[in-house]
Amino acid sequence: MSDLPRISRQFSQRSVMEAIVQGGPISRASISKLTGLSKQTISEIVRGLEQEGWVQETGRTSGHVGRTAVTYELVHDAAYIIAVDLGGTKVRVALTDLACQIFAEAATPTDPRGGQFVIDQIAALAFQAAARERIPRKKIRLAVIGAPGAPDPATGRILLAPNIAGFDAMNVLDAFEKALGVAVMIENDVNLAVLGENWLGQGQGIDNLAYIALGTGVGSGLMLGGHLVRGATHAAGEIGFMPIGADPFAAESLRTGAFERAVATHAITERYRSLTGTQVAVPAIFENAAAGDKGALAVLDETARYLAQGIAAIAAVANPEKVILGGSIGLRPEILSRVKALMPLCFPYPVTVEAGELGARAALIGAAAIGLGQLHNTLFGVDAPDGRISLPTAQAAALKEVVL
Repeated sequence: MSDLPRISRQFSQRSVMEAIVQGGPISRASISKLTGLSKQTISEIVRGLEQEGWVQETGRTSGHVGRTAVTYELVHDAAYIIAVDLGGTKVRVALTDLACQIFAEAATPTDPRGGQFVIDQIAALAFQAAARERIPRKKIRLAVIGAPGAPDPATGRILLAPNIAGFDAMNVLDAFEKALGVAVMIENDVNLAVLGENWLGQGQGIDNLAYIALGTGVGSGLMLGGHLVRGATHAAGEIGFMPIGADPFAAESLRTGAFERAVATHAITERYRSLTGTQVAVPAIFENAAAGDKGALAVLDETARYLAQGIAAIAAVANPEKVILGGSIGLRPEILSRVKALMPLCFPYPVTVEAGELGARAALIGAAAIGLGQLHNTLFGVDAPDGRISLPTAQAAALKEVVL
């Protein structure tokens, strides 16, 4: 019983903060109308938030009959989040403020040595970005790391991530917290991408959504009933291990996965080499296909065929309303058009398949979204799984314009 007043206060504070984030500049009277809280309660909460530096006065209402009222808004730069999208070949880092405005985004090839080298690389990128924008380190309150594989909360390791050496043998979470000096959340990178697309991209307003990232590797993120599906060991969506495209009993399939061996970068380049005798990178294969190279066209056809089988398997199990393709290969229109043509041939009911709208930044946006929700929950209210305080419409639109 003694906890009830504290919990009630937390809910009230979160409601007030949500109203300020959504409606600011906003008066206390308007907050009262939105939340149903008394003006006295709102005044006490706003006063505390103002003293702690989270909200500020912005002026007074005008154009109304009667007395003017003080208006308040969020102090956007009161705290920052480090958002990271870690891939096998490239790492992207950005800092976002409390309004989810992105600052000083940087990208660089992932350190091939893996392990602590990658952690130190990300910390250096983040702190360099903060220094460029003159952001004090004390204002950085949280980091959200999107990484390939399955994070293990019990040990801090990241499993099923063959493209990042050493992450399956060390406490990655602990190492990141030591390197960055802040609380850290680690989430599967494709899970973050589906959150990003659901929040501001191709999947807005869709509760049952799948995202497939195809590039160096392959993975998927899945939302059912509006909730992210992680699975018993946070390995839901590791579709690289579906028994499609290659022998799942081969020793290599236990490391890389049969489906990944059939559709990802290495598979595409090897397929082209076996057909033509020439070893070229994936972008060159797409260029050759555009020029009419029969070998390249055959490679794209076969890759799309395997991908369509993978989408059909997801659709049969999860029945998503839409499947979004992302990643350096999945975003290619040559792949999308082929997959769309193939789906009616291998699945009995329509499956909507589209390319992602947020491109390579989908996981960064998802990291910012989940980080913003976590930070708001920690600072201003009760913890809510996957809870995210939504952005004001104008700011969400501005962010999307930057991303597209």
